[in-house]
Amino acid sequence: MPQFDASTIINLRDLGGIALAGDSAVRPGLLLRSGQLDRLDPAADPAVAALGIHTVVDLRTEHERAERPDQVPDGARLIVADVMADSAAARAAAGDDVPARLDSVLGSPAIAEEHLGNGKAEKLLCESYRSFVSSESACAAYGRLLSALAEPDCGPLLFHCTAGKDRTGWAAAVILLLLGADEEAVRAEYLAVNPAVRTAFTPLIDRFTTAGGDPEIADAILGVRSAYLTAALEEMDRAHGGVEAYVRDGLGLPDGAVDRIRARCIA
Repeated sequence: MPQFDASTIINLRDLGGIALAGDSAVRPGLLLRSGQLDRLDPAADPAVAALGIHTVVDLRTEHERAERPDQVPDGARLIVADVMADSAAARAAAGDDVPARLDSVLGSPAIAEEHLGNGKAEKLLCESYRSFVSSESACAAYGRLLSALAEPDCGPLLFHCTAGKDRTGWAAAVILLLLGADEEAVRAEYLAVNPAVRTAFTPLIDRFTTAGGDPEIADAILGVRSAYLTAALEEMDRAHGGVEAYVRDGLGLPDGAVDRIRARCIA
């Protein structure tokens, strides 16, 4: 899966080339994932401009969007799809949304230790991932993403959250499973973002650990772990029995829309 050397977008990747069932693969240049776009500058990133992004789907909360608004590529439309709008399960200490409010969650080592130490951070992230499958706002958001992907004029689509690892990671997993990727390929793609995320958040991690913060907490919050994806997959299987029923019944996508996504995105 290509990763772009973009200086103004963190964790920008193309799902193109990932192997699918029947000796097929994801068509390159159509399905892009990344972190937030608040610093996007196409003039400084010719590779980004060359992608011809037509649709941007922002999976972040209202607070995140207000604090760091997207800089949308010229000519692209922006679709807001707030995964965590009503997800109580993803709320951490002081009401912060852990996958969203990375800086504030790790702002105080003492508070982080109290609320996230002794394995609580990983447990909380697993709960967050289950809520990506089951919460009303998450189902609406991921349904909006897939509906946009099914539209005839969608063009190259980029979906993103803050770091491009949790909400974005589950979106990528769902799309790949729907297209026919096996779980091994999905898990490999999900974990592949770890180096880019760690590089992007090295200053935050260093500040936290230098102040006495537990590196395990930082790793649990800022990394991607197989256990997180497993939690979402198990919740999907428990509630729907698999990706087909999840997309149809949970996300409300009709069969015709699924057919159009597959026709467009499978090479």
